[in-house]
Amino acid sequence: MEEQTEYPPSVEADKNLLPYETFDEYLDSLIGIPDLRNLRSIETARTIAALGYRTCGDTLEEREFYRRRAVIHAKEFPVVKPFRAVSAGLAHTDPLNKELADREKANRLGILNSVIFVRNTTRSGFEVSGYIDFAHRLATEDWEPFFTTTKVLRPRETDLGYYFWRLGVVRSNVTRNWKPLMDGERGLVFQNRHDHKLLSPDPQADPGQATTRVRVFSPRYLQVEIYDHVVRRKT
Repeated sequence: MEEQTEYPPSVEADKNLLPYETFDEYLDSLIGIPDLRNLRSIETARTIAALGYRTCGDTLEEREFYRRRAVIHAKEFPVVKPFRAVSAGLAHTDPLNKELADREKANRLGILNSVIFVRNTTRSGFEVSGYIDFAHRLATEDWEPFFTTTKVLRPRETDLGYYFWRLGVVRSNVTRNWKPLMDGERGLVFQNRHDHKLLSPDPQADPGQATTRVRVFSPRYLQVEIYDHVVRRKT
């Protein structure tokens, strides 16, 4: 199983910068009481801290501090942008389109994280199947062609899971909301990246806490199942 790590360890470590609004506050965090007692000057203590004498690693320069803090702040507290529900006002004749239209707003708002299992054929007639992070795909592509039934939903090699048996291609990827894992007892499971709950795609097993599964019958697809996970965010 191939796994793509979205956030490198260096970025995760930068979360420690979030409590400090200014560079001086960052330097103050490196200063101890003995420093102030001996130096008797906060400015001198900051200068020594800025030179790197108060950390095991490298002390950040002022410009680098603000750059890295801005990056991690944007990742941890993204600006919520208004969105248009692409499916609104459309007549949905395909059962899958109707089911996904019912879930679009909740997935865009992050209330739901739906996973779509779809099995279909390629344009060449070969079977392909996979697991799609619905909210991820909503945020990264135009869904109007899907909701107007001018385009068929097919899994991609960049989706949460991808299987093209004729060529022996098997892929799994970390998406915005889900991380694939191998469980010793349950096999493949998906871990939600917001509340860390596990989703089991095994049709014979319970799908998981705060998760429901529904089978959708559409003449345009060989098989479709939707797993709806209610995200329990920290308050």
